[in-house]
Amino acid sequence: MAGTPRSARRCGIAAGIAANGAASVAENRDQDTGMMGKLRPDAFTIALVATVLAATVLPCRGEAAMAFARAAKASIMLLFFLHGAKLSREAIIRGAGAVKLHVSALGLTYLAFPAIGLLIALAPDAVVSPNIKAGIMFLAVLPSTVQSAIAFTSIGGGNVAAAVCSASLSNVIGVFLTPLLAGILIHTQGTTGDLDTVAAIRSVVVTVLIPFIAGHLSRPLTAAFIARHAAVLGKVDRGAILLVVYTAFSAAVVDGLWSRVSGFDLAVVAALSVVMLAAILLASLWLARLTGMSRADKVALMFCGSTKSLASGVPIAAALFAAPLVGMLMLPLLIYHQIQLIVCAVIARFYADHPGGARQES
Repeated sequence: MAGTPRSARRCGIAAGIAANGAASVAENRDQDTGMMGKLRPDAFTIALVATVLAATVLPCRGEAAMAFARAAKASIMLLFFLHGAKLSREAIIRGAGAVKLHVSALGLTYLAFPAIGLLIALAPDAVVSPNIKAGIMFLAVLPSTVQSAIAFTSIGGGNVAAAVCSASLSNVIGVFLTPLLAGILIHTQGTTGDLDTVAAIRSVVVTVLIPFIAGHLSRPLTAAFIARHAAVLGKVDRGAILLVVYTAFSAAVVDGLWSRVSGFDLAVVAALSVVMLAAILLASLWLARLTGMSRADKVALMFCGSTKSLASGVPIAAALFAAPLVGMLMLPLLIYHQIQLIVCAVIARFYADHPGGARQES
């Protein structure tokens, strides 16, 4: 095809933008404490915005897009292999005893969030468009974050071992539960068509679960290597997400994404994200009081139950849906991701500054 070399060059330029963003992120990866005290976008969020802009201005097309799609799928498998290899069995065992915390966090993640999503789906289409409803519903069925939930729990003086176990459990269960819930809930919005749930789960198992298990089983051989090269692997980890985002948004832009999403839609998503996060945080405080959790477990519950994983959500969306739909479904996740970082940073800092008064204010 005559246009392919030009398309490939454009993709290369845009991918370079994403790669530079990933490189800048890796330098700050382990500086969570400094980031928590600042109400500004973190480096990874800036890289994500740059990637979306790159896909908007220079989207991949034709054969180049197919090549990027294959690379994105391979990067997803590598990403989850690394997630599995980083997961320490000892940390899981240490935190496994906080049963009330784990059950409560899973209830917030996979029951309360989808319930809120269903309520939002009842809003008039003139206020919340069907496309946005589908994206909100996908956000609602995602697992919790791992790294952010653990970092916030640590800063707030919570039960870190239990947070590791709870967040990891949420992501492992999400491999099966997210496609199932998506198949039941998202297609009812009339935006994504009928999702073949069995095929979706099969795709996620091949792309996500098998690499994750393989990575975890490889720990006797890879744990030391990963610990020594954490900074380099951080670039791979974030770079894989940026590659998937660029590929998905390229397909969505070519399919007319920005003609279907307005500035009003983005404002609605931001407002709904604040409402969802506030509702879940209040629910987590209520659950902690109802079940008599310790302060440490309550702090862990707030962050494990209220956050949604970008690292899992982006590749799961790519495995579940056709490429043009992935970019649309990612919009609420990208916006919620930044809002949760800002709000949870403030909460974590509050608990750090008030170690003795947290029980009374709950």
